[in-house]
Formats: sequence, structure tokens, C-alpha cells
Amino acid sequence: MNTILRKSMLSIAGMAFVGGVFAGPVAHAVNDQDTRPVAVVQADKPDIAALIPHGTQGTQSHIDLNDEQTANVKAIIAATKKAGLPERAAVISIATSLQESKLENLGHLGDMNDHDSLGLFQQRPSSGWGTPEQITDPDYSTTAFLKGLKQVDGWQDMPLTVAAQTVQVSAYPDAYAQWEQQAADLVAQYWNS
Repeated sequence: MNTILRKSMLSIAGMAFVGGVFAGPVAHAVNDQDTRPVAVVQADKPDIAALIPHGTQGTQSHIDLNDEQTANVKAIIAATKKAGLPERAAVISIATSLQESKLENLGHLGDMNDHDSLGLFQQRPSSGWGTPEQITDPDYSTTAFLKGLKQVDGWQDMPLTVAAQTVQVSAYPDAYAQWEQQAADLVAQYWNS
């Protein structure tokens, strides 16, 4: 085949390919139904409806967090991810810690101490939660809380107060509810950071 003929054939084939690529989408008829608005979900933030599936209960409380408290939020989220649990488990954990310690990793408080309660979740060595050193380790204490949560049948579908109370056995079970919105906001903010 001579060179001019071969170049002509390749040129025609190339035009057909280019024409097909450009003609395809341009020639595609637009269906009126295709022009409906599409909901855009930001993939980097958890869905608030999934974080608070039952809605909040009662008046919500809020505190401003310092760097230590924010680091503890991040530690709780990291432990939740490490345990393979969803964002809702982090909401329950953070709300529980907000109620128990205001997200502060508390050591022994002397006369103000509730028995031998320590750490983010005010867990007690005498109740089998671990040693004082373990309980005051945010990763350990969160993992211990989550282990207890996983043993609660149906925790995923329970109101936060029921799930938290089943693990914590608090004298004030309804107090966890006041922190649900802030806990959900914190999970939404830090889950993917």
C-alpha cells in the first residue's frame, strides 16, 4: 500500500473515532427527567440523621473544648474506628464521656472522687474495668467502653441514654441525653480528620 493511501485511511479512521466520541454525547437526547436536581451529599462528613437516629431528648448542653478535650474526642473516634464500629458508637462514647468527665481524663480526685472512678468514662478498677493506669489511657478506656457497648443487644437501635446506661450503670441514666447533639457535632467534625 502506498504511503499516501495509508495516511489517508488512518486519517479517515481517526476522524471517525474523534467524530464518534464527540458526536455521541452531543447527539444524545436530553430527557426532561434527567434535569431534576440531584441531592449532593458531602462524602467527608457523616450523616447527622445517622448520628442521632432518635432525635435529641430534652434540653441539650454544650461546653467549649480545650486542646486536651479535643485530643480526647479524637482518641475516642480513633478507638471507635479501630474497633470497627460506626460513627453512632462514637456519638454514644463521646456523649458518655461528656457526662462522666466533660472529656477530661480525670485521675483520683480525693474527697470529690466517686468511689474509685477514673478517666474519661469514670470507670472503676474495683468494678473490673482495668487498672488505674489502663483506665486513664484514653485508647484503653474507650476500647473498654466499646467492648461493653458491643455486648448490649441492639445498641445500634437504642436511644443514646439506654445504650450508655446499659454499659455505665449510672445513678443518673437520663443525664447522657443532654450531650447527644454536641457529641454528634464532634463526630461529624472529626470523624474524617
